[in-house]
Amino acid sequence: MKLRNLTLSPRQVLDDIALCLVFFTRLPLAVLDFRGRSLAAAIWAAPVAGLVVGLIGAIVFATAERFGLGMGPAAALALVSTVLTTGCLHEDGLSDVADGFGGGKSRGRKLDIMRDSRIGAYGAAALTLSLLIRWSALSEFVEPTQALFALIAAHTASRGVLGAFMHLLPAARSEGLSADAGTVSFETAIAGAVVGAIPLLLLGLGGAVFALILLGLLFAAFRALCLNQIDGQTGDTIGALQQLSEIAVLLVASVALS
Repeated sequence: MKLRNLTLSPRQVLDDIALCLVFFTRLPLAVLDFRGRSLAAAIWAAPVAGLVVGLIGAIVFATAERFGLGMGPAAALALVSTVLTTGCLHEDGLSDVADGFGGGKSRGRKLDIMRDSRIGAYGAAALTLSLLIRWSALSEFVEPTQALFALIAAHTASRGVLGAFMHLLPAARSEGLSADAGTVSFETAIAGAVVGAIPLLLLGLGGAVFALILLGLLFAAFRALCLNQIDGQTGDTIGALQQLSEIAVLLVASVALS
């Protein structure tokens, strides 16, 4: 794999994929030696972890439908499977951002609230709405193939934007998950965006174009919000961006594939 200054050997590609699977999922994977490879350097492979999460959700959806369940219960079970696969990693970020941005009066207070493990009204509302919208979108599909395409597109594209977000915004804290991850290079950010965008073609050319436009607008708006609120990004904002992007793609898919 080569993109200007980004050159990876086949072994490094596999290591980066494994690192992202270990970080972004709770799958029982073997403990591997990544030889000091940082998450920032491997973040281009985050969409591959998303592909695995989407496939798991699609398998559960298809299995539920095979046993005669309606689309509503099948969609709910698919969501349960994806949440269990990721360990609510991104949902936690969404709720923390909602509580911090909604309840904090100053930059320091917002960051303190985001670090607090307790959930408040803003966070609970954000989680409820996120699950409700995603379930509603998945419930629109009448065939497992439609759910397969939608879940793959949503989970890959929503993770493809993470590297660019980390590249364009400074860490809001000097310590923490985002700061410890390292600096994402321009080449790595572009590679991740490309890998994440390709599966959008499953939505059809029109759906893919509309999804890209919507993701671009969402990215720009959320970037501006984070700069205004906390002067940068944290692990929580990265998780929140994933959730918002997943929702956006699922909504487009519910129209493009139904």
